[in-house]
Amino acid sequence: MRYSKGKQEFDKITNGKGEEMMKPLREIAPDFERFIMEYPFGDLYTRTELDLKTRELITIASLTTLGYALPQLKLHVKAAIDAGCTKSELTETITQLSAYAGFPACINAMMIVKEVFDEMG
Repeated sequence: MRYSKGKQEFDKITNGKGEEMMKPLREIAPDFERFIMEYPFGDLYTRTELDLKTRELITIASLTTLGYALPQLKLHVKAAIDAGCTKSELTETITQLSAYAGFPACINAMMIVKEVFDEMG
């Protein structure tokens, strides 16, 4: 139940394009892929207290602060745009983080935002 709920949410958030990221993970560690579907996507993303746009901005802030989760950041930047985030909201969120996460992490995140918008045309 949790897996199918999470997988449905994951597919919605990624427009079905997250499968390419999850397939190799499922092949090497199927339980780990299941944990990801069940907990963050099945339990957290489906809560009603925050809308998807807010959840994506929080996720982008966290991934930016980490500084090394660039594939995941790219996936969530795309999901944030699909959830209604504008380029200005994304870049302002990352700019705000520069005081807390540092410039190198924020530069990496800005380059991901640019890459996504360039891909979108």
